[in-house]
Amino acid sequence: MARLKDKFANEVAPAMMEKFKYSSVMEIPKLEKVIVNMGVGEAKDNIKILEAAVSDLTAIVGQKPVVTKAKKSVSNFKIREGMPVGAKVTLRGERMYEFVDKVFNVALPRVRDFRGVSTKAFDGRGNYSLGIKEQLIFPEIEYDKVEKVRGMDIIFVTTAQNDEEARELLRLLGMPFSK
Repeated sequence: MARLKDKFANEVAPAMMEKFKYSSVMEIPKLEKVIVNMGVGEAKDNIKILEAAVSDLTAIVGQKPVVTKAKKSVSNFKIREGMPVGAKVTLRGERMYEFVDKVFNVALPRVRDFRGVSTKAFDGRGNYSLGIKEQLIFPEIEYDKVEKVRGMDIIFVTTAQNDEEARELLRLLGMPFSK
């Protein structure tokens, strides 16, 4: 499934080169990595919930996630330092392009009342954050076997210097931004 990688080389790179008047091909921003994070606060009471989240995330991205632990103790949430609070996975290379292709072309169109993703979720340094409310939009998740609907954050890390370059890169790769 190297469609997105081929699209980058054949369509995206020349279009970016023309629009931003880069002097070298090496200046063209690229997608560096994609981080998928699923926070599971209830894991402090029941470790089975965390295992279910890890298996969902593994099915979605095709790579085993790392269990994230609390960095600080927060008494209001009854969380102590070192307790498991979520799972995350960092994708690079072929798996990254495969996942991005799946998100843009399969998962996001399945979101109810979908009108495109916000153009305001850039961080000022060329990275984009996308929040998804339920894991059911991915075709790998079986609706009947889900005990609790969980959301996730997807962060697209690019080598772009600013938001305008990153927005254009993601738009050319196929991200459905709202008008």
